Amino acid sequence: MAIVRPPAVAGSFYPAGADALRAVIREYLENARRDLAPDTPVTFTQVNSVWPKAIIVPHAGYMYSGPVAAHAFVLLEPSRGIVQRVVLLGPSHHVAFDGLAVPSNAVFETPLGRVPIDESARRLLRELPFANVLDDAHHWEHSLEVQLPFLQEALGAFTVLPIAIGRATPEQVTEALETLWGGDETLVVISSDLSHYHDYDTAKRMDAATASAIEALDPERLAQEDACGCIGVQGLLEAAQRHSLVANTLDLRSSGDTAGGRGEVVGYGAWAFTVSKNGSP
Repeated sequence: MAIVRPPAVAGSFYPAGADALRAVIREYLENARRDLAPDTPVTFTQVNSVWPKAIIVPHAGYMYSGPVAAHAFVLLEPSRGIVQRVVLLGPSHHVAFDGLAVPSNAVFETPLGRVPIDESARRLLRELPFANVLDDAHHWEHSLEVQLPFLQEALGAFTVLPIAIGRATPEQVTEALETLWGGDETLVVISSDLSHYHDYDTAKRMDAATASAIEALDPERLAQEDACGCIGVQGLLEAAQRHSLVANTLDLRSSGDTAGGRGEVVGYGAWAFTVSKNGSP
C-alpha cells in the first residue's frame, strides 16, 4: 500500500503549480460569486440552509468545466471549519469492476497539499458487500481528483472518502450514502459530466432535460447517455428524496460555451441540494 496517492492529472486537467492553481480557482470562484449575488437573477434560491448538504459538479479539464463547477463550490465557503468530511463519488473511467471501490492510501495529494482519507468512513463503507478496496480504480482517475483543489480552497482542512463507481446500481450508491450521510460535518459530492459529443443545440436540449429530472429528484428520468456519472446522480436523487432535500440548478453550460467549438460538445452542470423548509438534515 502506498501511503500517498499523488496527483495524476496535475499539469493536464489543471495547473501543476500551487500558485497558478490557486489563482485559477480563485478567479472561477470570484466569477461565480458575482453570478450568485443577491441582485443577480439566477435559478438558485437557498432554502432554509446556509450551505448545501450535497452538490453535483462536472469533472473535465478546468478550462472547460471549472467555471461551471465553481458555482457549486463557492456555496461551500460558509461551511469552512464546520464540514469536516467529504464523501466524494465519481465514475471510473479507466478500470472496470463491480460495485464501489475505495483506495488503500492514507492521503490524496494535490499541488495545494495533502487531504487525509477518512478511515472511519472507509471502514463503515467496507462493511457493505459491494464496496471493496481497489487502488487501480483510483490511480489514474480524474473524476475524483479534480474536485479536491476546489474543496481545499473552499473548505480548508477536511478528510475525504473517494469512492469510484464501477458496475454498480443506483440503489447501491444510495445505500452507501445512507451509511455515510452524517450531519453538518459531512458533505456529499457527486462528480459527473452530462451529454457527450452531440452538436451544441442537441446537447443543450438533452442537458436541460437532465436538469429538470435532477430538480424533480426523479432518477427514473435519467439514462447513461445523459450523464457519465449517471449512477452516482441517480443514487443521490433517491437519498435526497429520503432526506427532504431540494435540488437547485446553479449553472448549465457546455464546452461550446466555455472553451471549445460547437460541433461536438460535452455538457456540464452544477447543482446544490439543501434542506427543504419542512425537512430535516
